[in-house]
Amino acid sequence: MSTSLGWPDTLILVLYLAAVLGISVAIARRQRTGEDYFLAGRTMGGRTLAFSMLANQASAVSLVGAPAFVALREGGGLRWLQYELALPLAMLAVMTVLLPALRSVGGASIYAYAEARYGAGTRRLLAAAFLLSRGLALGVILYASALVVARALGCSVENALLGIGLFAVAYTSLGGITADIWSDVLQLAVLWGGVLISGAFLLAKHGLGLLEAIPPERLRALAPDALGMDATSTFGLWPMLLGGFFLYVSYYGCDQSQAQRLLAARSDADARRALLLNGLLRFPLVLTYCGLGLLLSGLLSVDAAFAARMAGQPADSLVPIFMTTYLPVGLRGLLLAAILAAAMSSIDSALNSLAAVTLEDLWGCSPAAQNVWLSRGVSLAWGLFAVVAGLAFARSGAGVIELVNQVGSAFYGPILAVFALGVLAPRVTGSAAILGLLAGLGANLALGVLAPQVSWLWWNVSGLATAAGVALGVARATLSPPPLRWPERATVLLVGAFGAMVGLLLLLPWG
Repeated sequence: MSTSLGWPDTLILVLYLAAVLGISVAIARRQRTGEDYFLAGRTMGGRTLAFSMLANQASAVSLVGAPAFVALREGGGLRWLQYELALPLAMLAVMTVLLPALRSVGGASIYAYAEARYGAGTRRLLAAAFLLSRGLALGVILYASALVVARALGCSVENALLGIGLFAVAYTSLGGITADIWSDVLQLAVLWGGVLISGAFLLAKHGLGLLEAIPPERLRALAPDALGMDATSTFGLWPMLLGGFFLYVSYYGCDQSQAQRLLAARSDADARRALLLNGLLRFPLVLTYCGLGLLLSGLLSVDAAFAARMAGQPADSLVPIFMTTYLPVGLRGLLLAAILAAAMSSIDSALNSLAAVTLEDLWGCSPAAQNVWLSRGVSLAWGLFAVVAGLAFARSGAGVIELVNQVGSAFYGPILAVFALGVLAPRVTGSAAILGLLAGLGANLALGVLAPQVSWLWWNVSGLATAAGVALGVARATLSPPPLRWPERATVLLVGAFGAMVGLLLLLPWG
């Protein structure tokens, strides 16, 4: 089979990219202020926001890496699904503890809450931590996405990076968060549909024999005895459940790139609905591309020619090689469009949030006072920075990706501690919160240097515990939370989703 793109593939890609750009052009005409650009005029509905958040989570790396983990990685298989167990409970925690605080202040930046609660110094420190970690991470996302796309298209990593980066910068800078959100909805449909159709093609071609050929070890899900204390047990139940819980709470509630969408909701009820739907729908989405990984593991057993093409190749080349050598013309373009959609949905939210924090937290310019062209210019500047950073990573080697992602993960626990203590410990002061944040970052750095064998997922727990303990100790305070309003319907649905997910994994082999 030819590995080049046919005209139907090219047509699919052109139509997809034209649709994304068309959305931005149409929306840009209606924008006048930073309030429109960064918050969509606070008019977004809960369902739309939920689909946007789902698309953000399915990056090109996960769309390619998760099937490879399931099909080929040692100790892989469906263990990846353990990571998703924490999400419904994390959405409930964000909804109950953090969301009312975040939406209690004006502006486009969630760090306005830190100033209202602790003072301007804490706000600037949190904003600087976000800009540093997310700005570098955006370069990493671009580089990692380019690795995937370059392998799929047969072009250089640099050319793929420039193409993805400049296109994402163009439509994001032009249309603001409204364009990001609506293009994310389109991208979610493309990436989810592309994976489903690719899986259906495999089943139609090989029938039930493909399912019977899946190696039994790839069906193993729960690993309750893997504690994440050595290099071979990173993907165990407890680090993925406990570490994943705090990571998700911090990411959705304390990271501007996600929480900004909650500020754009037209009401508190819509913000809660976005979190609820995200907590219910993310597991089926992840299960879809993990299911593709299972089918590909069976394909390696029944198709000797495909297995020969994979011989000696890195695991992450599985989906690109499947796309370029196995799928027919048309489906090839659809899956490539899905990979591009996953890449750009992760990039656009980071660009818009970086610009929002730069203008509001560093320059002190509120969204209502911002000219829309100033907002676009700052988004463009961050986009060009990300492209340059991505090119630097491309020249430095792939090992940098793991290092930078670990450094970025070190921030989640300490930052969550600052936000959570703002709600749960009213006597904690700004200076105590800052000392706690620095102590938590220091603890994670020490853990990474002195005990590198410990799973980075535990950093979310160690950073949170250290930051909270130091802040409470310095302030001589204890936890004294106000009455928390648990949303009854959402609680039933999310706890029920957690129980259903656990039940499904219990039905699968353990180990």
